Amino acid sequence: MIKLTFPLNEEQRDSVHAGDYVLLSGEIYTARDAAHKLIFEMIKNNETLPFDLRNACIYYVGPTPAAPDQIIGSAGPTTSSRMDFYTPKMMEHGLTCMIGKGRRSDEVKKAIIKNHGVYFVACGGAGALLSHCIIKREMVAFENLLSEAVTRLTIKDFPCFVGIDTKGNDIYDSD
Repeated sequence: MIKLTFPLNEEQRDSVHAGDYVLLSGEIYTARDAAHKLIFEMIKNNETLPFDLRNACIYYVGPTPAAPDQIIGSAGPTTSSRMDFYTPKMMEHGLTCMIGKGRRSDEVKKAIIKNHGVYFVACGGAGALLSHCIIKREMVAFENLLSEAVTRLTIKDFPCFVGIDTKGNDIYDSD
């Protein structure tokens, strides 16, 4: 098991390999389809983004509302391929890590290789358990999107696998 703390530098990203089991800690951002579309449009229009993409990690999640005594509700990964159209452009602007579930397109794999990125895979269906690894949550942007708003999470020992490493090795392509 490998412990990593965000933000990850290039050497740290290069040190993990597809299939490695990792525990992630540090600050990450949440964003799903609607937020990706807005961020993509902001990039196209040369607008200032609501958070710095450089060396950032985005978790593809739309958490459920938190109970009164919780930081966040169930926070399981959503299908990453829905963000594939936006990901290469976001990586050109500094995004280096993503957390989600499922396969990624060839274009995303190429962007991961080019930008020394890493795609982490979280266990789908375990959102209630994963929420216990989230120790802080703050609104960042697009509050009107509700569960799809961009938030900054502080995570501790968040369990994942390396889905695609900086060399393009992909757990979904192995036998």
